Amino acid sequence: MATLTTTDLAYLMCINPSCRATFDVGTTNFRCLECGSLLDVCYEWDRLPVPKSLVEFERKWTRRFDSIGFSGVWRFHELLPFAPPERIISIGEGQTLLQPSERVANFVGMHPGNLFLQYEGLNPSGSFKDNGMTAAFTHANMVGATRAACASTGNTSASLAVYCSAHTGMKAIIFIGSGKIAYGKLAQALDHGALTLQIAGDFDDAMLRVQEVAPRLGIYLVNSVNAFRLEGQKTIMFRVLEGLGWQVPDWVVVPGGNLGNSSAFGKAFIELKELGLIDRLPRLAVINAAGANTLYSLYEERGVRWNGGHHDGPTVDGFYQEMSSNNRRASTIASAIEINRPVNLTKCLRALDACDGVVREVFDQETLDAKAQIGAGGLGCEPASAASVAGAKLLREQGVIAPSDRVVCVLTGHQLKDPNITVAYHSGNRELFEEVLAKRNVRRASFANRPVQVANDLHEIESAIQINS
Repeated sequence: MATLTTTDLAYLMCINPSCRATFDVGTTNFRCLECGSLLDVCYEWDRLPVPKSLVEFERKWTRRFDSIGFSGVWRFHELLPFAPPERIISIGEGQTLLQPSERVANFVGMHPGNLFLQYEGLNPSGSFKDNGMTAAFTHANMVGATRAACASTGNTSASLAVYCSAHTGMKAIIFIGSGKIAYGKLAQALDHGALTLQIAGDFDDAMLRVQEVAPRLGIYLVNSVNAFRLEGQKTIMFRVLEGLGWQVPDWVVVPGGNLGNSSAFGKAFIELKELGLIDRLPRLAVINAAGANTLYSLYEERGVRWNGGHHDGPTVDGFYQEMSSNNRRASTIASAIEINRPVNLTKCLRALDACDGVVREVFDQETLDAKAQIGAGGLGCEPASAASVAGAKLLREQGVIAPSDRVVCVLTGHQLKDPNITVAYHSGNRELFEEVLAKRNVRRASFANRPVQVANDLHEIESAIQINS
């Protein structure tokens, strides 16, 4: 009898409980061919060598010379075993940290030592996307893809371009909306040689078009509709658990854009509980920007729930039709979550159901004030990242989060992804503030660290230092 490989023990399954169609792991169709629903990567766990304890993963840290052991994603290969080791594509992603922050804890209203920041800005492309991209590119390598495409507000395109140029030789094709990408992110895509197509529209338009074009031209799609992307993003939570000594936090708070992270986190905790590797699930909070609040509107205001996989489709469809009729476009300073039609809505509903979750919206003013406090505490993040801290603060004020709870806020990207916003907030330049921030209803810089204007004079320089330090 032939020896079974990991690909023999992995498959794709429709998440619709009325369908549950299954597909070979080698498919590049990321929606069910029977009903059109999203797909999960599933495993025959009872036939796989699953660790008896998460502590076993700690020994992988000693394998720094090995690309799989070095990767903060593939160190956990046994928990995403869809690919044989020899097909894995890695560029050292996942070397991230979980750091307690006393300053941010005080800002949020938590007890000292109870708030942690999971900083994904340390990834090669500067955002969490590399966790998913290494898994997607591994699958692309398995199926022999030569071109890969995405729609992007910035971080996905940067990650796609890095993986294409750094390792695989694949051609990157990026769809962006008109004026809907931060220059720091666009610079990465251009510098790494990606073909960039600017669509007359927003991210939702670009997302629609790339899903139409990719199958027609045989291009591998790497947006988070790709179930393999989410397998890689599960590992963010594995590293969180590792950073907490394998103890489950009370809360995980994450920004909500296309809802890939929240979906992946829910899947991670569901699987770990089913495998007996954790004894409980944390609560999950997904934070929308108020200018891109589809999940909040559907979940908290219109009561849409997972409901065992039978969520209220007509309410969702009606909400989207209403947005189209009113020509409502997403608008927020947090460009990475400036999305109106999240492709992973149903998977996120499942995660919220499993993790007793809540959804909140925060205004750009609250997000930028939180961003300033995160930065003052030593970790620089892009605006969308700070939505998690702004959301935790809101939940604390509402009494949903207790000050004694152990809370993890996910910071999704590096501060240099969108530096214009940071400079506009801190600089004190009224013209720059009006141009960049005021048009998004940000009226004040509550925690600005303004440059001090001083003459080119030794005495005045010394005096300014004495007065301001």
